[in-house]
Amino acid sequence: MSTLAQTMMTAARSSDSGLAGPGELDRYPYADAPGVDRVGAPVWESAEPELGRVGRRAAGSRGRGLHGQLVQQLGQMIVSGDLGADRPLVPEEIGQRFEVSRTVVRESLRVLEAKGLVSARPNVGTRVRPVSDWNLLDPDIIEWRAFGPQRDDQRRELGELRWTIEPLAARLAAGHGREEIQQRLGDMVEIMGHAMAQGDALTFSRADAEFHSLLIQLAGNRMLEHLSGIVSAALQVSGSPVTGCDRPNEASLGHHARIVDALAAADGAAAETAMRQLLTVHPEVERVVPAPREH
Repeated sequence: MSTLAQTMMTAARSSDSGLAGPGELDRYPYADAPGVDRVGAPVWESAEPELGRVGRRAAGSRGRGLHGQLVQQLGQMIVSGDLGADRPLVPEEIGQRFEVSRTVVRESLRVLEAKGLVSARPNVGTRVRPVSDWNLLDPDIIEWRAFGPQRDDQRRELGELRWTIEPLAARLAAGHGREEIQQRLGDMVEIMGHAMAQGDALTFSRADAEFHSLLIQLAGNRMLEHLSGIVSAALQVSGSPVTGCDRPNEASLGHHARIVDALAAADGAAAETAMRQLLTVHPEVERVVPAPREH
């Protein structure tokens, strides 16, 4: 096993021992979570027990400051629909409910405003914006949607978007002879193989995410590279059989290896084909590849 593989696998195991990874921090309890009854739109001035519990959980979240925790909680509540469109958000009431300072609330609302989730206007205050105004390509919003009531739509949309982005990136990457990146792609395949043999799904998924990020970087298209965060977010929230990346298996590993071989041979068509095979939905799923939806 290479030194890189050993280092990556050790790091993954260390992080798995207690530190929360992407998407693992105190998610708002949506309706289909076992044992949780979904509440309606919270009334800030009431002593609503469910909302109070969310606030207490936020204060104890690991790996985030108060600012990040509040962004996480409010963002999830907006995306889930528990804070509906045009609902006013009063900073003083939020601060009291979540037991955070006015500064923390103000900075959190600014982050949510940058994501298109809320708007702040003089004499009107801060209000939740409709979904048409959200930045749906924001990695946080992708994650919040993927673990909320819209999970099925979000994962399907991500799969369709990846089907558009990554085969093109693979074809373009074959025309760029950056040996150091190609070597690292090969290293990622090696790491995935060792991780699969050891049943280490966490290391496999991290090497997989690095593989796809590097591939888009190798394509040499800055606009595609700007979209690499979407692919990373898609890999982090995949939890259902959407693509061949979702389950560590020999077929997935083989497709990754064929992509690397095609890049080394500067065969863009073969690289594109291998990527399409990798992104094909598993056979047990009815729709094998993304198809136009009926309106």
